Amino acid sequence: MMHERTVGSWLRGGIVTIYLFFLVGWPLLLIIQQTFFAGENYLALALAEEEVRNAIWLTLTAALWAVVLNTIFGVALGIILVRYEFPGRRIMSSLLDLPISVSPIVVGLALLLAYGPVDGVIGGPLAELGLQIVYSFPAIVLAVTFVSLPLVLRAVIPVLQEIGTDQETAARSLGASGWQVLTRITLPAIKWAVIYGVVLTLARAIGEYGAVLIVSGGIVNYTETATIAVQRLHQGFATGQAYAVGFLLALIVVAALVIVTILRPKEDQNGD
Repeated sequence: MMHERTVGSWLRGGIVTIYLFFLVGWPLLLIIQQTFFAGENYLALALAEEEVRNAIWLTLTAALWAVVLNTIFGVALGIILVRYEFPGRRIMSSLLDLPISVSPIVVGLALLLAYGPVDGVIGGPLAELGLQIVYSFPAIVLAVTFVSLPLVLRAVIPVLQEIGTDQETAARSLGASGWQVLTRITLPAIKWAVIYGVVLTLARAIGEYGAVLIVSGGIVNYTETATIAVQRLHQGFATGQAYAVGFLLALIVVAALVIVTILRPKEDQNGD
């Protein structure tokens, strides 16, 4: 019986490994091969171009803005949804999943209708005041923030539900203020959930293409992000540089995930 269970475990593990290799591992290995072992160091060639450096910097800056905004509002909304009862709570919870359910192209079109300089509901009046959102950096921040909105929230909610309210109630009964309860009890308890949500948000924001393409216009050296630069390089037959930029984006995300995994306490990992 034990032998059959061992064989079954190895078989299931082998199937999962093969599936992940062909779905994720092999394509990534091919990108690495095309970047470093196809006759040139295309990463160095790509980074030598000012347009590519500007696109990467713009992408990282917008992603960091998305991380900050979604971390603040994700934690706040998580606490509100878990700790408080109010009319429309379930509807709000469902709507917060909308960004990952709707196509990014639709997200881009919606932002264009809302913030466009000509017919935008908000963008039109702002344009008359000399403020342009679409086809500028704020539009990119809006797009990547929108598509990554639920990631911190959905990482935090299960942990808040698991830890309950006993410690928070005890602290309040001893005279702790709401801010003290938040900073000394709630936030430390959900720290690793927040960090994991931040990494997912960073990855989603860095890799966004569809919504950003529509609201940014992809203007080189101005509103071109790294993902749009990959398309431009590939269509311009600079495929080696396109693979290199794609490799760099993947490397940033993988490095963040590895660092979090290494630093995360073993008891937290075993508790997942």
